[in-house]
Amino acid sequence: MSLKRLVTLLPGLVTLAAIAGLLLHGRVLQFPDYNQFADRLTLWGIPNARNVLSNAGFALVGLYGLWRLVPRRREPALRRGFWGYAVFLAGVTLTAFGSAYYHLAPQNARLVFDRLPIALACAGLLAAVRAEARPRADARRDAAVLGLVGIGTVLWWRLSDVPPGAGDLGPYVLLQGLPLVLIPLWQWTTPTPREDRLWFAAALAWYVAAKAAELSDRQLFALTGVLSGHTLKHVLAALAAATIIVRLERRRT
Repeated sequence: MSLKRLVTLLPGLVTLAAIAGLLLHGRVLQFPDYNQFADRLTLWGIPNARNVLSNAGFALVGLYGLWRLVPRRREPALRRGFWGYAVFLAGVTLTAFGSAYYHLAPQNARLVFDRLPIALACAGLLAAVRAEARPRADARRDAAVLGLVGIGTVLWWRLSDVPPGAGDLGPYVLLQGLPLVLIPLWQWTTPTPREDRLWFAAALAWYVAAKAAELSDRQLFALTGVLSGHTLKHVLAALAAATIIVRLERRRT
């Protein structure tokens, strides 16, 4: 097998390896205290106010992206990946409402509405970048298929959560992790403009920082007394989406 052929197959091989690793690992369980956030401030009658209100960034970023990019959907600079980006932007926008609803009264029944739009955003982004990197890919088809897969990962977790705490997050975690690996692989192994590679790398870095902040929820709140890790996660994740949107907005034929 030629080196060029191996490079082309690398994203698929990485995906298969990740799936195999997940199967060997078994169930990925949610932290038992996941719904117990450090910041429980009630402000203006809103419980968990900072975790609720910090979701506004997702709505602003997602709606701005739809406003700026939908009218340009037929331009060559956006046409190939547009349907994937549309699902991504819809997911980002809906995250604002799903996450705010969840944080008003954190519990697994509400967490479904937080995770569903996040899964859609990940699915849409994968479909868009794959369509731009692979000439034979179809963003509309891939966005539909991956969107259904994303919904399935959340439903799998919820339906397998019997008894409570036994839900398998593995497929959902995999869906969130794949963009961090596949997007750089697709972009660095195909003739992708250098500006795209750098802007998307920056966006992925912001998202990694957001996940790190999420894991440091209590530590950051204890350190600052004002800003918890979960609130910071919302801000950084919205910034990651905004970075991608700014790059897409700057693309020209």
